[in-house]
Amino acid sequence: MKRLAIISSLFIGIFAFAQGIKFEDGNFASVLAKAKKENKLIFIDAYASWCAPCKLMVKNIFPLKNVGDYYNSHFINTKIDMEKGEGIELQKKYNVKVFPTYLFIDPNGEAVHRTVGYVEEKDFIQFAKDAEDPNKKLAALKQKFESGEKDPEFLKNLANLTLYSDIDFTAKVMDRYFKQKKELDKEDVQMLLAGTQSTASPLYKTFEEKKADVIKFFPEQYKNIEKNIKLNGIAQKAYNADTKNWDENYFLTETQKFLSKEESEKIFKRMKANRALKNKDVSLYEKLILELYQDYSTASSGELNSLAWNFFENVNNKASLEKAIAWAQESVKKDQSYANTDTLANLYNKVGDKKNAKIWAETSIELAKSKGQDPSDTEKLLKSL
Repeated sequence: MKRLAIISSLFIGIFAFAQGIKFEDGNFASVLAKAKKENKLIFIDAYASWCAPCKLMVKNIFPLKNVGDYYNSHFINTKIDMEKGEGIELQKKYNVKVFPTYLFIDPNGEAVHRTVGYVEEKDFIQFAKDAEDPNKKLAALKQKFESGEKDPEFLKNLANLTLYSDIDFTAKVMDRYFKQKKELDKEDVQMLLAGTQSTASPLYKTFEEKKADVIKFFPEQYKNIEKNIKLNGIAQKAYNADTKNWDENYFLTETQKFLSKEESEKIFKRMKANRALKNKDVSLYEKLILELYQDYSTASSGELNSLAWNFFENVNNKASLEKAIAWAQESVKKDQSYANTDTLANLYNKVGDKKNAKIWAETSIELAKSKGQDPSDTEKLLKSL
């Protein structure tokens, strides 16, 4: 997806002022020291450079005044890339498995609360308040569960809090929750699906048992849901994270038990490309994506924009960037937005076409303002042209 990151900075001008969350620049040890000195919790935005929801939070939520007012006065705030430097060890220590993850750490370095994903302003502030409430901290909630608490709302809340950090514990919580319910509602099913990402999940058995409930709310999507769960399970076995190698034969053999040969090979190539990007193997990512999208007529506007932006951020080969421009143009043709026009402007600038870069930057800024979006990144680009 196109870059949407905004770095909190001081804007100098008559009406401009800094707002939003102020993040510390030092390492984690210095942040811990400051937290101890001020007797505050630490808020960590645990992110990855490739994570689209992370960038959306940076653009849409972190700069908000109400968010900044609360977080700056109550916490020591820091942003840590979990795939670089000290973030690698912190990712292991705090069991960060999805991005973004938001951690609240006490001055002794213990995690007391967490959540994940894109969170709207009101919920993001409420979540921070919960982190300071002794009765709502994760450790207290887990202890309450172990004491035998069976209240359905309590169990649902706890399951959602632990879903992406402790799936085995979440499975126990959901098991107790589902045993009390003869029928699942749509929210229950969505919670179950969020936890059942593969056949290796401890919730997969529950998914199979509740098949009728899933089909009830997602009759048209059920086959794809089941297919994706199976695919993820096979992919987990086929990919060796230590060696960064794929067992292609295993993947293709297992997936062709329920997919056509063509679909199996295409999905494998796409998974391999996505993993290559995460592993910073840009040349392999570039090669695979160019092969996959020789014909991009059926790809959605959002998909094309995402590919084009990934090429802008990572690829330097001019011929490949020209291909990315074609993807961005098609994205604009299908559904013009601030996002894809900004992508197009940046791509034109990268290949040295200042004239078209200026045209699309101006278009992008106009679109952003008409939708109440912040075009500051694009305005910065326009000033540089």
